[in-house]
Amino acid sequence: MYSDKCVEFNCIQRAHQNTLENYPMFLTFLLLGGLQFPKLSAVFGLIYLAGRVVYAHGYYTFNPGNRNRGAFGYIGFFGLLINTVIFGLTSSGFI
Repeated sequence: MYSDKCVEFNCIQRAHQNTLENYPMFLTFLLLGGLQFPKLSAVFGLIYLAGRVVYAHGYYTFNPGNRNRGAFGYIGFFGLLINTVIFGLTSSGFI
């Protein structure tokens, strides 16, 4: 799956694969959280996506430390997670 000779290709492929691994959770949280908090979920979604773009560009520099610049995207991800949990608790009658 990875190339032994082309480090640049490996970095780009790993950044892409990492994004694909997180994408289903992101879409699920965006959908479910957005049912109760549409505007807030949209803002959190944009923060997450901006973080993924910065993460990918940092990874494309072939310096592993640069990918940490996109860590702010997790603010959006965890915001969506909290929205989803609140939606679930509200829908089930616990709140």
